[in-house]
Amino acid sequence: MRPETPGLASLLRVSTSLAVELPGRSHSDGRRFAALDGLRIVGALAVLTTHAAFSSGDALFGPFAGLLSRLDAGVPLFFVVSGFLLYRPHVRVRLGTAGEREAGRTLDGRVYLRHRALRILPVLWLAVLAAVLLLPHPASVGAGDYVRIATLTQIYTDSPSVPGLTQMWSLATEVAFYLALPLLAWGLARVPGSAPVWTRRSAVLLALTPVVAVVWIVATHNAFGAAANLWLPAYLGWFGMGMLLALWHEARLAGAWPRTVLDDLGQAPGTVWAMAAALYLLLSTPVAGPYGLTSATTLEAVVKNVGYTLLGLLVVAPCVTAEATSSRVVRALGSRPAKALGDVSYGVFAYHLIVLGLVERAIGHQDFTGNLPILWPVTVLVSIPLAYASFRWIERPIMQWGRRRVGRARPQPAPAPAPATSSGRHRPGPTAAR
Repeated sequence: MRPETPGLASLLRVSTSLAVELPGRSHSDGRRFAALDGLRIVGALAVLTTHAAFSSGDALFGPFAGLLSRLDAGVPLFFVVSGFLLYRPHVRVRLGTAGEREAGRTLDGRVYLRHRALRILPVLWLAVLAAVLLLPHPASVGAGDYVRIATLTQIYTDSPSVPGLTQMWSLATEVAFYLALPLLAWGLARVPGSAPVWTRRSAVLLALTPVVAVVWIVATHNAFGAAANLWLPAYLGWFGMGMLLALWHEARLAGAWPRTVLDDLGQAPGTVWAMAAALYLLLSTPVAGPYGLTSATTLEAVVKNVGYTLLGLLVVAPCVTAEATSSRVVRALGSRPAKALGDVSYGVFAYHLIVLGLVERAIGHQDFTGNLPILWPVTVLVSIPLAYASFRWIERPIMQWGRRRVGRARPQPAPAPAPATSSGRHRPGPTAAR
């Protein structure tokens, strides 16, 4: 069995408007967050590594078991990134800094949901099909289990682990956030007050999302089985920190948030990442729960969830706030090679467990018997080209088709009236002159 460690896919390369743009691309306000491209592939490889290390047993019994086991922390990175990118356009609309076209796209829920489906479902369905055809099926796994994964409803029942697809639970949780975001943004937009007042009140509400997660974990940890541990409320704090980061970032640009020590800290990515590294070392101990499939206590689950909330925020924040600094790491995460790898991060997430299963069969590997020096590099070297092929010939063409369809469906603005002359008559424009 594989650990049901989060993976992300999120990988999400979106603006809320069309929801198919890559995070590093220029947005409608001309700003770029190129470092998020590199961060996505870091998160995807972290999840791949923790799965390979679990299969080898090194994440359970080896000298670096804690460090390898906690690489499932790649998931909060993706959830924070999703919260930031998806909520940011809504903040701009509320603060009045979005252009008319951007505001129209942001508030078009049908376009948003259609493009989310086009971005997520084709690769998901290909991964499910590949798992059915290429990997063995345990007796406990039936056709209904594959259908539930293909419809991202597997987290709402106590389902068996399906070879090659256990990481898809996090995609189901993320899709739940996609569906909830328009309602969350609508509610926050109706918080009363001027821009500075609204910003402060909304920041308080978003800062409470980790509290909601903790209350959910405490209330459901031993009440409704393992399934409830994977539902959106348990991870609302991770998404909420991304939303809070978007609120702070845009409010600072709009002058609705005064300069604070956070601004200075945001320009010192090395300091922030050092804090993240120290926190990661702490979470790598048993204080955050067992390394394997043994159930965590309620306290351990709370510590891990809150710790990952802070960890995700600390890792993502410099990629948003420190782009203008001389940080070599930030520049590397936003480089062209990092962007190319970021493009394929969703494919790496979706296919890597299938690749890992095939590698295990090829070398005759048995779970927990070592072989990490073989399992990890071969899985990486196969998953990345496979993900590139998926992006090049499946994902990107589908996204481009979706953009063209929206462009054709969107009504064109009426031409502006010709300016009047001093005599009150319209001065002929270029068309009239012909």
